[in-house]
Amino acid sequence: MENDTIIHNQGLTKPEKDDYSTNNCAVTNALKIMGGKWKMLLIKIIADDCVSRFGELKRKMDDIAQTTLTIQLRELERDGIICRKAYAESPPRVEYKLTEIGITLLPVIQVLTDWNDNYCRLTK
Repeated sequence: MENDTIIHNQGLTKPEKDDYSTNNCAVTNALKIMGGKWKMLLIKIIADDCVSRFGELKRKMDDIAQTTLTIQLRELERDGIICRKAYAESPPRVEYKLTEIGITLLPVIQVLTDWNDNYCRLTK
């Protein structure tokens, strides 16, 4: 009796297109939206504060350049993770908060945080 997992009459076929191409991988697409040095931290800060203003974000992330912060916020807004509300006041006031889809990222960030804590514990 043989222990082969391939039946002899069954041919090995290669799929026409693999499901892990750069444009088709769900993980790659997700990381395009929330990846980078600052985005997850921004999402976490905005979630903790419920609503955040630009100056508050800049103070909490003192290592980030103002231009970089602006770019990261625009990308998160473009991708529907945060929404930006500008008030017609003097001086101008702009607030950022998570959208419904942005809120769904919070458990993902928590899982990654837990994984990192476990990884650090196991590799020490």
